[in-house]
Amino acid sequence: MNDQYRHTEAGNRYARATFDLARENRLLNHINKDIAKLKELLLSSAELRNFVSSQVYKSDVKLKGLTAVTASLKLNPITNNLLGVLAANGRLNQLFPVINAFEKLFAAHSGVVTADVTSAVALTDAQLDSLKTTLAQALGQSAEINTRVDPALLGGLKVRVGSRLFDASLKTKLDSLKFALKRA
Repeated sequence: MNDQYRHTEAGNRYARATFDLARENRLLNHINKDIAKLKELLLSSAELRNFVSSQVYKSDVKLKGLTAVTASLKLNPITNNLLGVLAANGRLNQLFPVINAFEKLFAAHSGVVTADVTSAVALTDAQLDSLKTTLAQALGQSAEINTRVDPALLGGLKVRVGSRLFDASLKTKLDSLKFALKRA
Protein backbone atom coordinates (compact mmCIF):
# COMPACT_ATOMS: atom_id res chain seq x y z
CA MET A 1 0.00 0.00 0.00
CA ASN A 2 1.32 3.45 -0.84
CA ASP A 3 2.47 5.44 2.17
CA GLN A 4 0.16 8.32 1.23
CA TYR A 5 -2.93 6.16 1.86
CA ARG A 6 -1.69 4.66 5.12
CA HIS A 7 -3.66 4.96 8.36
CA THR A 8 -2.09 4.21 11.75
CA GLU A 9 -3.11 4.49 15.38
CA ALA A 10 -0.21 6.86 16.06
CA GLY A 11 -1.26 9.03 13.13
CA ASN A 12 -4.80 9.16 14.51
CA ARG A 13 -3.56 10.27 17.96
CA TYR A 14 -1.33 13.07 16.64
CA ALA A 15 -4.06 14.24 14.26
CA ARG A 16 -6.66 14.27 17.06
CA ALA A 17 -4.37 16.31 19.33
CA THR A 18 -3.65 18.80 16.53
CA PHE A 19 -7.33 18.99 15.58
CA ASP A 20 -8.41 19.65 19.17
CA LEU A 21 -5.72 22.31 19.65
CA ALA A 22 -6.68 24.03 16.39
CA ARG A 23 -10.37 23.98 17.35
CA GLU A 24 -9.65 25.42 20.81
CA ASN A 25 -7.68 28.26 19.23
CA ARG A 26 -10.30 28.81 16.50
CA LEU A 27 -7.72 28.05 13.82
CA LEU A 28 -9.25 24.91 12.38
CA ASN A 29 -9.66 26.23 8.82
CA HIS A 30 -6.15 27.68 8.84
CA ILE A 31 -4.55 24.45 10.09
CA ASN A 32 -6.57 22.47 7.54
CA LYS A 33 -5.07 24.64 4.79
CA ASP A 34 -1.59 24.04 6.24
CA ILE A 35 -2.20 20.29 6.24
CA ALA A 36 -3.33 20.48 2.60
CA LYS A 37 -0.15 22.42 1.71
CA LEU A 38 2.01 19.81 3.45
CA LYS A 39 0.24 17.00 1.62
CA GLU A 40 0.64 18.73 -1.73
CA LEU A 41 4.32 19.33 -1.03
CA LEU A 42 4.92 15.70 -0.08
CA LEU A 43 2.99 14.38 -3.08
CA SER A 44 4.92 16.62 -5.46
CA SER A 45 8.37 15.53 -4.28
CA ALA A 46 9.38 11.88 -4.10
CA GLU A 47 12.76 12.93 -2.69
CA LEU A 48 11.11 14.74 0.23
CA ARG A 49 8.81 11.76 0.91
CA ASN A 50 11.80 9.41 0.94
CA PHE A 51 13.80 11.79 3.15
CA VAL A 52 11.01 12.14 5.73
CA SER A 53 10.28 8.42 5.90
CA SER A 54 13.93 7.33 5.82
CA GLN A 55 15.43 5.51 8.80
CA VAL A 56 18.93 6.60 7.76
CA TYR A 57 18.63 10.20 8.99
CA LYS A 58 18.10 11.23 12.60
CA SER A 59 14.89 13.01 13.50
CA ASP A 60 16.56 16.36 14.13
CA VAL A 61 18.17 16.28 10.67
CA LYS A 62 14.83 15.40 9.08
CA LEU A 63 13.10 18.21 10.97
CA LYS A 64 15.72 20.78 9.86
CA GLY A 65 15.36 19.67 6.24
CA LEU A 66 11.57 19.65 6.39
CA THR A 67 11.47 23.04 8.12
CA ALA A 68 13.78 24.53 5.48
CA VAL A 69 11.53 23.24 2.71
CA THR A 70 8.28 24.34 4.40
CA ALA A 71 9.55 27.81 5.37
CA SER A 72 8.11 29.28 2.16
CA LEU A 73 4.66 27.87 3.05
CA LYS A 74 4.43 30.18 6.09
CA LEU A 75 2.82 27.50 8.25
CA ASN A 76 0.96 28.32 11.45
CA PRO A 77 2.95 27.73 14.68
CA ILE A 78 0.55 24.90 15.58
CA THR A 79 1.46 23.10 12.35
CA ASN A 80 5.17 23.72 12.93
CA ASN A 81 4.76 22.42 16.49
CA LEU A 82 3.16 19.26 15.11
CA LEU A 83 6.22 18.68 12.93
CA GLY A 84 8.49 19.35 15.92
CA VAL A 85 6.61 16.91 18.17
CA LEU A 86 6.65 14.23 15.46
CA ALA A 87 10.42 14.70 15.09
CA ALA A 88 11.06 14.76 18.86
CA ASN A 89 9.20 11.47 19.21
CA GLY A 90 10.87 9.87 16.17
CA ARG A 91 7.55 9.79 14.30
CA LEU A 92 8.13 11.92 11.19
CA ASN A 93 7.56 8.74 9.21
CA GLN A 94 3.94 9.03 10.45
CA LEU A 95 3.38 12.33 8.62
CA PHE A 96 1.09 10.89 5.92
CA PRO A 97 -1.05 8.97 8.43
CA VAL A 98 -1.36 12.19 10.48
CA ILE A 99 -2.39 14.12 7.37
CA ASN A 100 -4.95 11.45 6.41
CA ALA A 101 -6.42 11.31 9.90
CA PHE A 102 -6.59 15.12 10.19
CA GLU A 103 -8.38 15.37 6.83
CA LYS A 104 -10.87 12.76 8.00
CA LEU A 105 -11.52 14.61 11.27
CA PHE A 106 -11.94 17.93 9.47
CA ALA A 107 -14.32 16.43 6.93
CA ALA A 108 -16.46 14.89 9.69
CA HIS A 109 -16.48 18.21 11.56
CA SER A 110 -17.51 20.04 8.38
CA GLY A 111 -20.24 17.54 7.50
CA VAL A 112 -18.46 16.38 4.38
CA VAL A 113 -18.14 12.71 3.48
CA THR A 114 -14.96 11.51 1.79
CA ALA A 115 -15.35 9.12 -1.12
CA ASP A 116 -12.37 7.23 -2.53
CA VAL A 117 -12.99 6.65 -6.23
CA THR A 118 -10.89 4.25 -8.27
CA SER A 119 -11.32 4.26 -12.04
CA ALA A 120 -9.63 2.58 -15.00
CA VAL A 121 -8.80 5.97 -16.57
CA ALA A 122 -8.56 9.49 -15.15
CA LEU A 123 -11.97 11.11 -14.78
CA THR A 124 -12.76 14.40 -16.49
CA ASP A 125 -13.93 17.43 -14.55
CA ALA A 126 -17.47 16.94 -15.89
CA GLN A 127 -17.48 13.31 -14.74
CA LEU A 128 -16.20 14.31 -11.30
CA ASP A 129 -18.90 16.99 -10.97
CA SER A 130 -21.58 14.50 -12.00
CA LEU A 131 -20.24 11.90 -9.56
CA LYS A 132 -20.10 14.48 -6.75
CA THR A 133 -23.75 15.45 -7.41
CA THR A 134 -24.86 11.81 -7.52
CA LEU A 135 -23.03 10.97 -4.30
CA ALA A 136 -24.50 14.04 -2.55
CA GLN A 137 -28.01 12.89 -3.51
CA ALA A 138 -27.38 9.28 -2.49
CA LEU A 139 -25.66 10.09 0.81
CA GLY A 140 -27.67 13.13 1.80
CA GLN A 141 -24.53 15.23 2.38
CA SER A 142 -21.80 16.73 0.25
CA ALA A 143 -18.91 14.52 -0.76
CA GLU A 144 -15.22 15.20 -1.20
CA ILE A 145 -13.73 12.90 -3.82
CA ASN A 146 -10.24 11.39 -3.78
CA THR A 147 -9.42 9.75 -7.09
CA ARG A 148 -7.02 6.99 -8.07
CA VAL A 149 -6.41 5.33 -11.41
CA ASP A 150 -6.12 1.54 -11.62
CA PRO A 151 -5.99 0.24 -15.22
CA ALA A 152 -6.63 -3.30 -13.93
CA LEU A 153 -10.32 -2.37 -13.47
CA LEU A 154 -10.66 -2.31 -17.29
CA GLY A 155 -13.63 0.10 -17.01
CA GLY A 156 -16.20 1.44 -14.58
CA LEU A 157 -15.66 2.63 -11.02
CA LYS A 158 -15.10 1.52 -7.47
CA VAL A 159 -16.41 3.99 -4.89
CA ARG A 160 -15.61 3.57 -1.20
CA VAL A 161 -17.46 5.71 1.32
CA GLY A 162 -16.45 4.79 4.85
CA SER A 163 -16.85 1.02 5.14
CA ARG A 164 -19.21 0.78 2.16
CA LEU A 165 -17.88 -0.21 -1.26
CA PHE A 166 -19.84 0.31 -4.47
CA ASP A 167 -18.13 -1.77 -7.14
CA ALA A 168 -19.28 -1.11 -10.69
CA SER A 169 -16.01 -2.09 -12.36
CA LEU A 170 -15.87 -4.14 -15.52
CA LYS A 171 -13.28 -6.45 -13.93
CA THR A 172 -15.66 -7.40 -11.11
CA LYS A 173 -18.53 -7.98 -13.54
CA LEU A 174 -16.33 -10.21 -15.71
CA ASP A 175 -15.12 -12.12 -12.64
CA SER A 176 -18.75 -12.68 -11.56
CA LEU A 177 -19.68 -13.92 -15.03
CA LYS A 178 -16.66 -16.25 -15.07
CA PHE A 179 -17.66 -17.66 -11.66
CA ALA A 180 -21.27 -18.16 -12.80
CA LEU A 181 -20.14 -19.97 -15.94
CA LYS A 182 -17.89 -22.29 -13.91
CA ARG A 183 -20.80 -23.19 -11.61
CA ALA A 184 -23.14 -23.95 -14.51
